[in-house]
Amino acid sequence: MTDRPHHPVRLADVARHAGVSSATVSRVLSRPEMVTEATRAAVMAAVAATGYRVNLAARNLRKQRTGAIVALVPNLGNPFFARLLSGMGHELMAEGYDLLVGDTMATGGRHRALRRFLDTSRADGIILLDGQVTAADLASLPGAPPLVTACEWIEGADLPRIVLDNQRGTELATGHLLTLDHRRIAFIGGPEVNVLHRARLEGMIRALGTAPPGYAGDFTLAAGARAAGIWLAEDPATRPTAIVAFSDELAAGFMGEVQRHGIAIPRQVSVVGFDGIDWGAHLPTPLTTIRQPRHAMGRVAARTLLAHMRGGGDLSTTLTPELVIRASSGRVSG
Repeated sequence: MTDRPHHPVRLADVARHAGVSSATVSRVLSRPEMVTEATRAAVMAAVAATGYRVNLAARNLRKQRTGAIVALVPNLGNPFFARLLSGMGHELMAEGYDLLVGDTMATGGRHRALRRFLDTSRADGIILLDGQVTAADLASLPGAPPLVTACEWIEGADLPRIVLDNQRGTELATGHLLTLDHRRIAFIGGPEVNVLHRARLEGMIRALGTAPPGYAGDFTLAAGARAAGIWLAEDPATRPTAIVAFSDELAAGFMGEVQRHGIAIPRQVSVVGFDGIDWGAHLPTPLTTIRQPRHAMGRVAARTLLAHMRGGGDLSTTLTPELVIRASSGRVSG
């Protein structure tokens, strides 16, 4: 037996089951922040009990919305983004939105990727994870939907940002190495124009009191291996005894190359990465790293965008990094 009506379930059926008005049911389904938690719970229980299905196509047409949020990432091949996107999807699906993902590298450029999604009205909002879009790029895109930045940010743009305290992260990494008696500490960075590179370098400068020597990179395994080649060619008596890599991929590339040449980690060189990618714990020498709360960052980014779409004010959030100590860092040898 079932108490569900034989006709297609209507909004009024849900309202009758929940003991509220049809207008209240509509508010819960479209603007849940406008009602109390108890009312939301009662209505959602009635939705489940009656089997009501929201007509998304009709609702979106009335609201002139697509029902989709777009996340634009600079490189989908980078494993860093997986947990971020998972966190975004978790929040957005609960609010009735689909998450679409665009790769700014694959679409032929950051500005072009933005314009592609805006010109075709594919999104009700955008979460931008690529800090190499400029404020001028955004200014040239009229009619843009609400937009927030996450992980990376756009200098000079008045946008909500959800970021890690990157400076604090490299301060923690450098401080950890200093406690292990390292004094010749170098970095492997990303592109100098990248906001993360500049912020993380500033954290090292704060910890050391001076700018450290460094190796240019682009946050990839290959760049880490290239940095290792330069390090290997230096005088063992004076070359750095410890490395802070500005991503776990850089760190892994460096470690793999020096170990291939017989260098013992951490006895001959200590390495600290940045990001907390899951596989770092499973490398032949498990990687000490600065962990970013990536799933939480994705969830906060999604919630922030939804609030921004509803007219929220200053919604920026800075998350806290965590130092995770593993076998790749140790006390300086001899």
